[in-house]
Amino acid sequence: MPLNRPGLALSAGASGVADARRWVASTFRDIEREDLVECGELAVSELVTNALLHGAGPISVRVRGTREHPRVEVRDGSVEPPELPTEGGGVELDGVLLTFGRGLTIVARASDAWGAEIEDDGKVVWFTPVAEFSDGEGAPGRITGVVPAGEATGEHPTDLLRIELIGVPVRDYVTFQLHFRELRREVRLLSLAHESDYPLAKDLSGTFDRLGRFLLDAIDRDEVVAAEALGRDTIDVDTVMSARVARSMHRFVELLDLTDAFCREEKMLSLARSPEQRAFQAWFLGELVRQASGESARPWVGTGAVSAPVPRTSVS
Repeated sequence: MPLNRPGLALSAGASGVADARRWVASTFRDIEREDLVECGELAVSELVTNALLHGAGPISVRVRGTREHPRVEVRDGSVEPPELPTEGGGVELDGVLLTFGRGLTIVARASDAWGAEIEDDGKVVWFTPVAEFSDGEGAPGRITGVVPAGEATGEHPTDLLRIELIGVPVRDYVTFQLHFRELRREVRLLSLAHESDYPLAKDLSGTFDRLGRFLLDAIDRDEVVAAEALGRDTIDVDTVMSARVARSMHRFVELLDLTDAFCREEKMLSLARSPEQRAFQAWFLGELVRQASGESARPWVGTGAVSAPVPRTSVS
C-alpha cells in the first residue's frame, strides 16, 4: 500500500541527523519493514549530514513509495547537485562532532537505487534501502531534474503563441501546479528505482521530461500566486508557449489518466484525481490545444458543464 504520512522538518545542527535516524527507523518499524532499519539509518544519516554541510534550508526527510518499495527522501533548498564530502575524520557542527560524512558511497552500499532530483526551488536526494549492506561499490547514483525549455536541444522555439485563459479558478490552478510537480517527480523516481517492476513508469517519465518543462513554464505564473494571497476566486491568465508544443498537450490528458490508474492500484503515493480536478485539467489542457489550432479562447464555466473532448492533434 502507498505510504502517505507527513515528512519531518529537521533543525540545523547535529540534532537534525539524530532526529532523521530515529524517524526513519520508527517509520520502517511502523510499516513492518524492520529489515530495512539499519541501512535506512546509515544512508539517511549521510544525506542529512550532506544537506546540513553543503545544502540550504529548509531541510526535511520523508518516506515515500509503498511498503513493498519504500523510498527515503531528504530535501533541502539548494539546487546544487550533491557533492562527495571530504574523506576521513568527523566534522564539527554547532559544537558537536559528527562522525558521518564518509561519502555517498555509504548511500550507494545501503541501497539498490539512489539519486538526486534537482528542482527549481531545491533538490531531493533519495534512496531505496536494502536489507543487507553491500560489500562492493553499491548501486550507481542518478542525478535528474528540471531542464529549462529549449535547453535540452539547444534550440529555442520560434513559433511562440499567446494563450488566453479566461476565468481561471485560482484554487484549482494552484492545485494543478502542485499536483503536476508531484506527479512528475513521483513518476520519474518510480521509473528510476523500480523500472523492472513498473515498466510503464519509464514511458510516463519520458513524456513528462519531453513536454513537462514546457507545461511548467506555462502554468507557473506569479500573478496566480498573488491572486491566491489576495483571496481572489478567479483570474484571467495570459501565457506564451510554442504552438507546436501546445498542440501536443493532448498527450497529457492520456498521461494523467494513466497516472490515475497507477494511483488506484497503489503503485504511487499520490491520490487519483477527483472529478473536479479532472474537469479543470481537461479544460486547461484543451485550451492550449484549441488555441494552438487557431480557435478562440473559451472561459472556464465550472465543473457542472459538459466539457467537449480535448482535440487530438497530430504533431509533426
